Amino acid sequence: IGKEKFHKSQHWGYCNNVAMLVGEDKPGIGGEPLPGQKLKPKYSVFPEGIGSDAPAWVAFDKQVLSFDAYFEEEVPDKNQELYRIRHCKIYFYLEDDTIQVIEPQVKNSGISQGTIVRRHRIPLPPPHEDQFYTIDHFNINIEVILYARRYKIIDCDQFTKNFLRKMGVRLNPPAGRPDDPYTKERQKILDSMKPLRPYERIDTLKQFLEHNGHILRFFCVWDDPESMFHDPRELVLRYYLSDDTIDIKEIIPVNSGRDVVPLFLRRDKLPKYAPTGLYQPGTITSRTVLNVFGKLVGNRSHYILDNRKTGAVHQEFYRDSDLKIGAVINVWGRKIMLCDCDEFTKEYYRTKYGIEDFTPVSYKAPPPPKPEKTFPPYTGFGSEEDSLCSCMGLLPKPPQKDFKKFMEKDRSGMESNILRFLAKLVTDSPIDTDRKFIISYFLSDDTISVFEHIQRNTGILGGKFLERGRIKKPGQELFKSEPSEYFKAQNLFVGARVCFHGHNFLLVDADEYTFNYMEKHANEFSVADVGVILKKLKDIAESRSREVRQVFAASDPEHTKVIEYDPFRNLIVSITDGAFSEHEIMTLGRYYSVKDEYEMDLHFLLSVAQEQLKKNSFENFEQLSAVLTYNDREKCGVLPHEMCRTICKSFKLPVADDDLQALLTMFEDDHKQVEYKKFVDGLNWRENQIPAFQTIKVPLKNEDDWSGQPPSLPVKGIKYLPLLDDLFGKEE
Repeated sequence: IGKEKFHKSQHWGYCNNVAMLVGEDKPGIGGEPLPGQKLKPKYSVFPEGIGSDAPAWVAFDKQVLSFDAYFEEEVPDKNQELYRIRHCKIYFYLEDDTIQVIEPQVKNSGISQGTIVRRHRIPLPPPHEDQFYTIDHFNINIEVILYARRYKIIDCDQFTKNFLRKMGVRLNPPAGRPDDPYTKERQKILDSMKPLRPYERIDTLKQFLEHNGHILRFFCVWDDPESMFHDPRELVLRYYLSDDTIDIKEIIPVNSGRDVVPLFLRRDKLPKYAPTGLYQPGTITSRTVLNVFGKLVGNRSHYILDNRKTGAVHQEFYRDSDLKIGAVINVWGRKIMLCDCDEFTKEYYRTKYGIEDFTPVSYKAPPPPKPEKTFPPYTGFGSEEDSLCSCMGLLPKPPQKDFKKFMEKDRSGMESNILRFLAKLVTDSPIDTDRKFIISYFLSDDTISVFEHIQRNTGILGGKFLERGRIKKPGQELFKSEPSEYFKAQNLFVGARVCFHGHNFLLVDADEYTFNYMEKHANEFSVADVGVILKKLKDIAESRSREVRQVFAASDPEHTKVIEYDPFRNLIVSITDGAFSEHEIMTLGRYYSVKDEYEMDLHFLLSVAQEQLKKNSFENFEQLSAVLTYNDREKCGVLPHEMCRTICKSFKLPVADDDLQALLTMFEDDHKQVEYKKFVDGLNWRENQIPAFQTIKVPLKNEDDWSGQPPSLPVKGIKYLPLLDDLFGKEE
């Protein structure tokens, strides 16, 4: 047999005049078959002109032919069965002619089932084992041999039938499916074990899985008739949707005298009781059982299930449909009324039952209003806040200070957060008329201190006039229960009259920091809010706008569009009839003033800057130049003005910000870019020192340096045309 296979598969041939063994299916020259040679296809051959020209692994991707089959397996060592019929599925994958055999799982079969033959190409049985199964080998009602096991194909699915018909295969009629004798016998035994009248199946798993954790919550009240004071008992009823059970918890008020218990009613189904009362134990059962023979047959009883439920007691329980706001339920003889529910419960009833009215039931009177807390009058000992804290509790505590305000408004660097005003005494005494005072208001804690300006040959020492502290407004009763009012920052402005402990002051001026702070925080200070002042002025002068324009034009005979401060102030006073304070007039003047434009000398600025750098021993010019060069990504030698200023600030350059801005501006080119190399060379006092001027004609301006002397004029010139345009609109 081996020799026959060898001669069939191979034969002698010549290659380059050398005799050698070649395969039987080796074609001739050009791939043409040799005379008498029949080439067998290695894969399934599909008819041409049907479908696309794509390869099989693309055209038939995820397309499988499914056949129903069975095979017979011998059982040698068992008396109950001699053979076994095992049903299986044969899958033929069209993309690569692979085959897979799977046996479905059978309950309690005792056999390892699943994949019998894994997916791969299966060779034909001998003597054609050099070939593989293709689509041409499959049909209905035929047998195929896969690895010596004979499978009988009995049927296939509809897709397989349609595909085989398109391939030109004549389908055989389906074969019958034989039964396994042993499986059939076992099924008879199992059927005989099942009762003819089975127990009722009570399936609660579905309800549990759908509503596990879903709880309806109602707020209830029980008017206990046996209570001594007949006070309502507040309860919380919870209905568990997973198993239709109910539990109730009591809300026990503080100091009620009642014992605290975990639950008012433990979780269980709540029955609706009949008028006859409670049922005896054993009356209510889930099933009814009948004793058929009693003890007549050998003292042995035989029971069967009574599916007619003779004499059974049907008990009703509360369901979710029985619970609603306003309903009264019977909880073991106690009448409990449902008054309200939570949002989840409302949404549940709105969705399932379409209920929209969830008006709660009021069961108790509204609580009386809390009596207003009154405090005894101030005794005069200590501060008012300290005395008030002793009335708040048994253990007196010191008054709480506004620490956040203190941290925000405390002195920080150049920000002093102190408003300083120049004041005079309002008096008829000629001695006190010329006295000058500096009133300082500390924003961090709303305290005020007063210093008197020292003047020679006046007979008055000067110095500290009033210790720093909060000052009460005049005209208030000393011993009263209400807290006193103190002077705030909004009460101090130029032109205001204030009374400090019997001394009347008139505020005539303020320092530059005060004006800038009040204008920056205009929402807190209405006298420094230009918008409020313009609206107030517009309401007064809008009816006579033409007259106001003529008055301002008459004050400028030379048509310079600028007038001095004194004529401007007199015009505003005459227009408003004294309704404006001095601070409001000064705010208007500062807003529309002519800005001073100084043309500083470059050498003067550099000499001042070098003096400051030299005094502070600043010598990091190489590092400053390196950082500026690093930020110049395009290596063009210039950088934006703001970037240079930020870098200088990071080096903590000891130069005032105004001087630094002026210096950077002077080293700008035509495109407003700073030539940083020239700038650093100009500051370098080691290599390019500029001799300092003997006398500095223009002193550096500092907002905090203030001698308390009023300036000659708040501003020099005021542009009145923009003011008139903002008030009345542009003139045509």
